[in-house]
Amino acid sequence: MTSGRDSEQAPLLADDARDDEADSVEDAPQANGKVSKREKSRIWLRKSWDWLLNNLMTAAIILLLLGGLIALLVYFAVAYNQDSGDSDPEVPDTICITPACVIAASKILENMSPRYHVIDPCHDFDQFVCEGWQEKYDLRADQRGAFTGTIMAENSQQILRHVLESPYSVDDYKIEIDSSAKRDIFEKVQTAYNACMDEEVIKDVGSTPLLDVLRKVEELFPATRPDINFPLLKPMNQKGLLIEGENQLSKTLTYLTSIGLGSLISFYVTADDKDPDVIVPFIAAPRQPGLPTKEYYKDPELVVRYAKTIGHVLEALLAEAKSGSRPLTGLWTQISTESAELVESIVVLESKLAQATPDEEDAEDVTKYYNPMNLDQIKGLLPQLSVEHLISTLAPADFKPEKLIVGSPSYLKALSEILRGTSAETLQAYFVWKTVQAYAYRIEDDALKPLKRFNNVLLGKDPDASEERWRTCIKVADDGLGWILSKFFVEKAFSEEAKHFGDQIVSDIKVQFIKKLRGAEWMSKDVRDLGIEKVHNIMQKIGYPTKSPDIRDSAALEEYYADVNITSTAFFENALSIAKFTIEREWSALGKPTNRDEWVLTADTVNAYYNPAGNEIVFPAGIMQAPVFYDPSIPQYLSYGAFGSVSGHELSHAFDSMGRHYDETGNFTDWWDNSTVEAFENKAQCFINQYHEFTVPNPNGEPLHVNGRLTLGENIADSGGVNAAFAAWKDAEGIEPGQLLPGLQTFTKEQIFFISYANWWCGKMRPEAAVNLVYRDPHAPTRARILGTMANSADFRESFGCPVKEPTFCENQLLRDDNEHHRMPMELARAS
Repeated sequence: MTSGRDSEQAPLLADDARDDEADSVEDAPQANGKVSKREKSRIWLRKSWDWLLNNLMTAAIILLLLGGLIALLVYFAVAYNQDSGDSDPEVPDTICITPACVIAASKILENMSPRYHVIDPCHDFDQFVCEGWQEKYDLRADQRGAFTGTIMAENSQQILRHVLESPYSVDDYKIEIDSSAKRDIFEKVQTAYNACMDEEVIKDVGSTPLLDVLRKVEELFPATRPDINFPLLKPMNQKGLLIEGENQLSKTLTYLTSIGLGSLISFYVTADDKDPDVIVPFIAAPRQPGLPTKEYYKDPELVVRYAKTIGHVLEALLAEAKSGSRPLTGLWTQISTESAELVESIVVLESKLAQATPDEEDAEDVTKYYNPMNLDQIKGLLPQLSVEHLISTLAPADFKPEKLIVGSPSYLKALSEILRGTSAETLQAYFVWKTVQAYAYRIEDDALKPLKRFNNVLLGKDPDASEERWRTCIKVADDGLGWILSKFFVEKAFSEEAKHFGDQIVSDIKVQFIKKLRGAEWMSKDVRDLGIEKVHNIMQKIGYPTKSPDIRDSAALEEYYADVNITSTAFFENALSIAKFTIEREWSALGKPTNRDEWVLTADTVNAYYNPAGNEIVFPAGIMQAPVFYDPSIPQYLSYGAFGSVSGHELSHAFDSMGRHYDETGNFTDWWDNSTVEAFENKAQCFINQYHEFTVPNPNGEPLHVNGRLTLGENIADSGGVNAAFAAWKDAEGIEPGQLLPGLQTFTKEQIFFISYANWWCGKMRPEAAVNLVYRDPHAPTRARILGTMANSADFRESFGCPVKEPTFCENQLLRDDNEHHRMPMELARAS
């Protein structure tokens, strides 16, 4: 029988649900004020049925959630009982069954091989951890490759897409409340995004803005006398930094540099490696004279296809220019028969430039690229170029260069010889082609389709594939107005708790490095002591910048980007404005102390870096997301295995083949004695030999070996990073033991640590793209970063019970404690 309290509750629910039925005859009390038991039951059933009909969707969702929760609990309980043989149906306290843990465990299981029970992790750990990832993840037609970090980056892009395609929200105030400045910067970045997304307008504009830039190049570097070689053009007269007369080459290179384009040289500013608080101009060889690397010019068939592409693109652009009100003049009125010879001369020039450039490993080596010179010395190497003109145009008016850094004196000398044998006609064509290459993706025009198809095929992609437009436009907004975008990303996807936890992990890794240094007997005591001081001095930047600029301050961001002009209908002009702003800001640093508060990467970037001249490590918020970085409530072997190893990797760069040349204040100096250097080089040679054995498939049928010298620093950092991260996690585990993950109870915590590390490197790559990266990327292929790193880890071998094998790889890591005598050498796997 219903109690008085129950009778009072039922109408409240019913009235809330159905006010319009309060006077229903069927539900009214009888005349005597009493209701029979039968009538009460009928009324209760009717009310319940009516409520259910009106709340059917809510009821269905509740039932589904309850069913799902029950299914999960039953699944994990059964799985545990099957593994343990225990008949107790309750989930033990040693297993984390929070939603976050369930999701983390499911992702790991999804990525692992379905056959992991029969795969030997000691030999095929990449398959063991990543085969499921490779089977479920198909590359899009526009992708050259992908790995776990790619998925993370695309998740960040989705967050930013939601931000930019939604109205401004006053509710996003995690780091700053609503303000007029905040609204203004949001409008600016949203306008830039929308201008990029408006493909109809971009197509209507066509090649017109690009042709305007080409006309500027033609005016600066006319070629009306193609029979006369370039050196006979009238030079400038120089009186200090005052320029008199004409030097077409200097003016042209200055203009191209001002719009972010390198051609014959790459000219920029950077911290002086031997005096890192001072900014100096730096002259280097271009990394890509035309094709991606010098090796491509050795492929005759490819060079022929490339030449045809140049011809098709230039002829199409010239045809469009002739039909306009301002046709290109001079040599560019010559099309068809003469253009074939001209195109061939462009390719020959590029090939000569490519062969003169230093090898990639030398371009990355501070002992080879640090060549301080004065203006007269540079003039002696390259008399055709007025460096004074470039500096006087780009630098602040009161800047007087005492020295410049020349990345490759031999390249400047070779460039001078190349120019002596190159016609002005060819040089003009080359400058035009370089401009087209640089700005092709800011134009939608049929004339540029052959270039885009060629670039796609070069990386193994579908010839006509193009990235989804919104993805392109997120990247454009990030490249141009990255700190504004960073602000809104952090407000959506990052927390102070994550920032503090990341800071703690990095601090823990630094503690381990100090321990390792104290035990590194191959170092002399003086070097060890200085190394420890260097670790103490490393500045760690986590999440996002709070200075230069402070992304929490909208007014500061508004001022920072005040000189960037963005309009909704001028996508190409927006790109030019951003390029000019970037160059002007970069060069304005000359004559000022180095700003050590600046970041290179925006906050949404999925990456991290160590800057040797600044002795700093930087971890943007973008990389501090699952499955690399987890909430502190999730067992920490996951975060230490992935993010901890990334942190250790960046810290290891302080002592790798590059970082070892920089002391505790970031100065490039010889602070290692000869015995320590000799010991290091012996250990480093092991890494060089080891990684040279890894190969990638080459479309020409011949396997291509990884360049062990080019990838040396990154390989050392991978090995040292995992070593330090494992030790840091073990210390943290001793203080607060973590739980096991549901569905992964058959693995130890130590094993999941290494699975978490390898999970970060699960990926796949098209063969053509893999070849491209082997030629120019200082990072080894992802497969090698799993197998090679595990081969050098005694902790891995002990965790998985791997047998000792001979010959050994490089287990005696550069920053391991030589007193850890229990560790024995092993070979994990030879690369095929």
